[in-house]
Amino acid sequence: MDLWNPLVLKERQHRSTRESAFVHAIASAGVAFAVTRACSDGSATICGCDNRRKGPPGDGWKWGGCSEDVEFGSMVSREFADARENRPDARSAMNRHNNEAGRVSITDHMYLKCKCHGLSGSCEVKTCWWSQPDFRVIGDFMKDKYDSASEMVVEKHRESRGWVETLRPKYTFFKPPTETDLVYYETSPNFCEPNHETGSFGTRDRVCNLTSHGIDGCDLLCCGRGHNTRTEKRKEKCHCVFHWCCYVSCQECTRVYDVHTCK
Repeated sequence: MDLWNPLVLKERQHRSTRESAFVHAIASAGVAFAVTRACSDGSATICGCDNRRKGPPGDGWKWGGCSEDVEFGSMVSREFADARENRPDARSAMNRHNNEAGRVSITDHMYLKCKCHGLSGSCEVKTCWWSQPDFRVIGDFMKDKYDSASEMVVEKHRESRGWVETLRPKYTFFKPPTETDLVYYETSPNFCEPNHETGSFGTRDRVCNLTSHGIDGCDLLCCGRGHNTRTEKRKEKCHCVFHWCCYVSCQECTRVYDVHTCK
């Protein structure tokens, strides 16, 4: 299933499925990431570097550069993404949790980025600063959290302000979700077949990987329907040679590939 398909993102946001949990988490993380990066590179005037990162130096390095202020970015994301999630219902509770899980994923993946200074590439002085990872790292992490998302059930409580809905884990023999885990309480629709209401195109004719045991493998992606195999000729550059100075010449080769598609 394609989590990034723009035609189904909106539909998933109106459901309380694990797909919706992923969309909210990655969007919230994206806002925090973009604001934090804008602060550090100077394109935002209301913020700057994280000046709190001026503690004692480490072994062989000292603080320098511009540490990224992830706390400011998370604050902006919290005000932006959580602004409408103030209702006392289960959907707001789910969205708030998943939004925060996206933001926490960035905080947990911050790392020391260092640069060496000195003559001829020596590292006489090394300065380090607090940096965000590539956003691809966050995306891969959230995809893992999507795969292991915790199913919840809705409980209603009577309080002074009226009825309030909260979430609790459906299966008590699993560990309860942490702040970094995604939560949901509605079963996902069947994405194997085309469905106009959910925006799903189905998986028929999708290219699959015959040797993979993951979601891109023919067993899972084809939903048990099997797959077709055809040969495909492709022209590619080959036998490339570098000539001094300075260009590369290549021959053109025709190679045959096996292409597997879902039935």
